[in-house]
Amino acid sequence: MRIDCITLFPELIQAAASAGIVGRAHERALVQTQTWNPRDYAVGNYRRVDDRTAGGGAGMVMMLEPLRQCLQAVKVEAAEVTSHVVYFSPQGKPLTQARVRELAAMPHLVLICGRYEGVDERFIANAVDEEISLGDFVLSGGELPAAVLIDAVTRVQEGAMSDMDSARLDSFEDGLLDHPHFTKPNSDEWGDIPAVLLGGNHAQIAQWRRQQQLQRTFERRPDLLKSAPLSPADRQFLDRLRAQTDKNK
Repeated sequence: MRIDCITLFPELIQAAASAGIVGRAHERALVQTQTWNPRDYAVGNYRRVDDRTAGGGAGMVMMLEPLRQCLQAVKVEAAEVTSHVVYFSPQGKPLTQARVRELAAMPHLVLICGRYEGVDERFIANAVDEEISLGDFVLSGGELPAAVLIDAVTRVQEGAMSDMDSARLDSFEDGLLDHPHFTKPNSDEWGDIPAVLLGGNHAQIAQWRRQQQLQRTFERRPDLLKSAPLSPADRQFLDRLRAQTDKNK
């Protein structure tokens, strides 16, 4: 998979792509990340990439032409693959694990990292395939969201992790939140590991973990239950949880 980032701060992307699972995936050539600075495609002595917003008002806007020329250069170099262009914006659709999986299957992502008040709307309308948001908040630029997306799509590449089951069992992979995890010591002043996890009965452990997923999702993200694939046993357990909750009100 190839990922190209158009950014005024390439060092932020390069740092994020060089550490941990993402760094190892790059070393194994599972993912290739490259940064492009639109300032290199600006004209004039000052290489300006921003200007005042049309109509007046506060803030500056990234200019159309440097972005357009930069994106064209990216696509020329990656001509052998189909490109999918992503712009990070609070106005985009929220990023989900399901969408991460879909993006991770694409051969080439181009990530546009805006700054200031954003980028010229004509660039978005004509060059961007998808706008993505990390949530209902505003950041100084798109570099941190780009780093997040690079991490998310890289860790699900086959071979990126030593145990790919670890990724497949993460929160949201099956529509639910993850279950609790414990490690040694078995007993501590802050609590004990649940006895079922120490008993060696794999069927009971699997049942406990599933029920913990359901309970956590019910308590923390009940909205996820509307679309999660649930078995009859799952629904019966949730019915008991709802009955207990109503009883305690």
